Amino acid sequence: MIKKAVIPAAGYGTRSLPITKVLPKELFPIAGRPAIDYVVQEAAEAGIEEILIVLSRYKDMIVDYFDRSLELEVFLQEKGKAHLLPLIEQPKVHIQYVRQPYASGLGDAVRLAQSFAGNDPFAVLLPDQFFVREQGNALQTVIQAYEQRRNSIIGVKAVKEEDLKLYGVIQGTKVTEQLYNITDIIEKPQIHPPSNLAVIGRYVFTPEIFQYLQRVQPGVGNEIQLTDAIKDMMAVHPFQAQILPMDCYDLGKEEEYMALLTYMFKRK
Repeated sequence: MIKKAVIPAAGYGTRSLPITKVLPKELFPIAGRPAIDYVVQEAAEAGIEEILIVLSRYKDMIVDYFDRSLELEVFLQEKGKAHLLPLIEQPKVHIQYVRQPYASGLGDAVRLAQSFAGNDPFAVLLPDQFFVREQGNALQTVIQAYEQRRNSIIGVKAVKEEDLKLYGVIQGTKVTEQLYNITDIIEKPQIHPPSNLAVIGRYVFTPEIFQYLQRVQPGVGNEIQLTDAIKDMMAVHPFQAQILPMDCYDLGKEEEYMALLTYMFKRK
C-alpha cells in the first residue's frame, strides 16, 4: 500500500501574478477552503498516512493553515459556536514540511523527499490540479493501478489538441482502455503530439526515481525537470499511464479557476 505522499508547493505561481505575491496559489479559496486542503483530503481518502509538503520561504501561511489553533477552538467554544469546530479540524494525516532553498524546479522539489520516502513507493500530487471528487478520487485511481502493476504510474487525461502544447504528452501502447505502457514523454510539443494524453499532476513512483533525480542535469529554465528524470528511468524501469476520467481544473489558468468556482457554487 502507498502510505506516503509529496505535495510540491514551493513555486512562485507566476501564472497567477500579481496575487501570488501575497497569497500562495495553494491557498486560493474554493468554496471556503484553500485548494491545498482538498488535495490533502484527496490523499487521506486514498489511504495516505504521511504527507511531505515542499515549501519555499514565502509559504509559511500553508504551515499556519494546517497547524492547530487552540486559541480559536477555545474562542468558538466560549462564544457558543462549537458547531464550527469541525471546520477547523486537522486532517487525519501526519504532515511535515521541507523548504526548497532555490526555485530549482519540480524535479528538485521531489528530490528533497528522498529521506522522507526512504525505500518505499510514494505518491506525488500537484496542488494546482483540482479533480472533482464526486467523480472519483484521482490519486486512489493511480494507486490502484500501481497495486496491480507494481510499476511507477503517471496520471494522464485526454485533452483538446490545441491544449497539448501546454503539457507533457505521453507516447505509449495500450494495455487496457484506461492503462498504457509509456515509451516516451514529450514536454509541451508544439507540433505533432504523440497522443492526446497529457500528464496531469498525480503520480506514484518507486524509490528508484531518486537515483535519476540525483543524476539528471538542469534542463529548461536551468531547473531540474521531473520529466527528464522520468525519461532516463524509463529506459530501465517500466512506467504506465493511468487515464483519469474525472474532470480536472488547472488553478493556474484564470478561466479554469473561475469555472471551478462556478461549479462549486452551483453544487451547493
